[in-house]
Amino acid sequence: MDKLMELTKAQKDEDKLLVAKILDKIKLVESRNRVENSDFLDLAQKNLLQGILEKRKVENYRFFGGYEQAERTMLVLFPNTYMEATKIYSQIMSVIRITLPKELWKTYEHRNYLGAIMKLGVKREKVGDILVRDNGADIVVSTDIEKFLLSSLIDLTRFKKSQIEKVDIGNINVVEKEKQILKINVPSMRLDAIVGELARVSRNDANNYIEQERVFVNFKQELRKTRLVEEGTIITIRGKGRFTISKVLGTTKSNRINLEVES
Repeated sequence: MDKLMELTKAQKDEDKLLVAKILDKIKLVESRNRVENSDFLDLAQKNLLQGILEKRKVENYRFFGGYEQAERTMLVLFPNTYMEATKIYSQIMSVIRITLPKELWKTYEHRNYLGAIMKLGVKREKVGDILVRDNGADIVVSTDIEKFLLSSLIDLTRFKKSQIEKVDIGNINVVEKEKQILKINVPSMRLDAIVGELARVSRNDANNYIEQERVFVNFKQELRKTRLVEEGTIITIRGKGRFTISKVLGTTKSNRINLEVES
């Protein structure tokens, strides 16, 4: 497939750069028989690259972020003769584990950890998911910044009394979040109507979310506002969370639809 054609399909300059890098990595894998990987990708970037890989019929690859269902993942490309091995992931990503002193338990959220890392000048694409628990967090990072973070995070005031250590990616602590059951009421099963209720915004704002590429259906970007949503559909709204439409409970006298949602 023509490289220029694939680049022109990427609308943003940063996406064009990403596509160009991945196309070059695909060539390196084929010509030098070695494993190549990207930095961490968000869902929109993953969706963009997935389309290119499918069109090019690339088969030996995996999107991986340290655990199943990771939102931010690296694209790992394998040579045809290479058997996928867990040790490869340990070479390209690791976990920075922060354990807070007891007096700070339950006080830090995702934004506190991410803000601290960004304050150090680290690029967002070098950081994967941040798994927050009551007494700290496991932060998935690219191995090329792990030493810098280990030496720098402890100098920040908020982590002065914390224990900070590197952990192998295979020992990541995935905290099972307690599922919350929501009941929402929508005028139709259109995506924009449901996004509006889930994000608690107007229909116009919901449409803006979709246009801004913030909405994913079953982990794939969706730009069709009128798409009909079915039971079992997973809707991810960047900045708002991930939701599963678990049940259609029926309709009201005014023909609105009651839904049960897991978040």
